[in-house]
Amino acid sequence: MQSQQGGSYRDRHRPSSEFASRSDYLDHELTIMNPRRWRLNLPGRDFRFEWEDLVPALAGTIGITVMYSAVMASYAKGFGLGPDFVIENVRVELLVSATLFVILTSGFLNPRANLAGNHGPMIPMIGMIVAAGGHPLALAILLGVFGLILSITKGGSRLVNLTGDGVAGGLLVFLGLMGALSQINSLKTWATELDMGYIALAVLFANICLYAYLARIGKRWLSIPACSAVAVAIALAMGAPLEFTTDPGLPNLNPAYWWGGTETGWKLGLPNAGHFIASLPFAILAVAMWSPDFLGHRIFQELNYPKDAKNVLMDVDDTMTACAIRQIVGTGFGGGNITSSWGTYMIPAAIAKRPIPGGAILLGIMCVLVAAIGYPMDIAVWVPVMSIALLVGVFLPLLEAGMQMVKDTKDAQAAGICIFASAVVNPVFGWAITMLLDNNGLIGDRHRKDKLSAADRLIIPGLAFTVCCAAMATVGMLPGIPALL
Repeated sequence: MQSQQGGSYRDRHRPSSEFASRSDYLDHELTIMNPRRWRLNLPGRDFRFEWEDLVPALAGTIGITVMYSAVMASYAKGFGLGPDFVIENVRVELLVSATLFVILTSGFLNPRANLAGNHGPMIPMIGMIVAAGGHPLALAILLGVFGLILSITKGGSRLVNLTGDGVAGGLLVFLGLMGALSQINSLKTWATELDMGYIALAVLFANICLYAYLARIGKRWLSIPACSAVAVAIALAMGAPLEFTTDPGLPNLNPAYWWGGTETGWKLGLPNAGHFIASLPFAILAVAMWSPDFLGHRIFQELNYPKDAKNVLMDVDDTMTACAIRQIVGTGFGGGNITSSWGTYMIPAAIAKRPIPGGAILLGIMCVLVAAIGYPMDIAVWVPVMSIALLVGVFLPLLEAGMQMVKDTKDAQAAGICIFASAVVNPVFGWAITMLLDNNGLIGDRHRKDKLSAADRLIIPGLAFTVCCAAMATVGMLPGIPALL
């Protein structure tokens, strides 16, 4: 295998026929790439499209349609808006994110910035944001400003580097297990409400066998399209109803329509000072969650890429920059998404041994088509597809990656404490307190503190823990403590 020394990507590229296996070819592609940072990257010169790129593109399209729909539905419920608002707002988000921040940013301008997707852990908090008097545009502006500050100061990558393997492993295990259980229960509940509980059992049993087989033959990156297709086939064959209700069309992209008054769009008008104050703790909490979220996605690359493929690993700070700008711009156009690193794209891409740009461009095209055609949105949010796609494409790989990171007794101790603390409050609290304890030798490797400066041991982890706890206390996320807001 060639080293990364000398020559451009185009000069060092070799056809797949020269390699003993497809995996060796994909490894070689990862080691010879050197994407340009915030400069134009071109297909052929800086990267190539491979058929494996279709898998993360499809997985990301399914995942983001599901997540956007969940966000908009939560906002619609809180603000008393109808289903037409949900559909049109999802279309706004799909078009804006696809064209400006998937194809343009991650595809061409900076392939080391992971796609700016959805902040899943914030979805359950949308009702609290509405009840507290928050405003989607105020939240977006604050979140974007805080994210830019963190990225400019390199704070995001610093926090990622200060998270030990045991802490990261425990965080991934907890997120993977809780997410898997939630999707299994969601599928069971859906089937029970139809008085067809046996459908859930059949779908889950078939996908357990299929996922195990794909893992056995080293094709887990096919899990989302393959398992989703099996789920659709079984559910339809057993009589589950599927309705197509979303017609083709394009959304209104005029910011004045969405924010210009109380008769159109969000029907909220522009935010005032009170809206910004009410949205502040939620914005702080969302940005505080970015580092562990980004960490989980980068770990998948590190676990699946060859050791010398450093140039194609996602840059945490550049990803934060893209997410921060995308948050402000996307909401400015009328969207309601809360942004973070795009996990339903990155995790399958890492497993498939593909870098960011090729799949990002294909995903962007798919998102535009889904938004314009409309009918695929009905399939993506159908419970068998949604639950199985998230289960096999995100949560099971998270669980597996977390277990792979726990290599010895010291890591197991840190991971166990992280899982324990996450269960007591939430994963952000678990990550923050365990990082503080781990970096001071109180759990895990007692000699770890000897390798760190005072800032890395106490100041930065202590500040992260304090900020996270203050934000959670303000919005009532600490058990037994009433919301301060």
